[in-house]
Amino acid sequence: MSLVSLFVLLLVAAICGSLGSAIAGYTSRGCLVNIVLGLAGAIIGTWLSQVVHIRDFLYFKEIPIIWSIIGAAIFVAIVNALCRPNCNRKN
Repeated sequence: MSLVSLFVLLLVAAICGSLGSAIAGYTSRGCLVNIVLGLAGAIIGTWLSQVVHIRDFLYFKEIPIIWSIIGAAIFVAIVNALCRPNCNRKN
């Protein structure tokens, strides 16, 4: 994998993580955290799409974009449910 491809994948992961955080109703935590959220969302979303047998129609470098955003939103909601009340919640 080239350096440009890696950078683009990290950028896509950051965007998916940011959108997942926004959908879950929480503020952005920074670029690195959004990348982790996007990557975790891709894993969770891919697993979830296999469980419900629904394929994504929008892929980028074999990353299911829509399911990554859904997975990131689910992951953010779970993490924030375990977090103290009102941490990073939008007003």
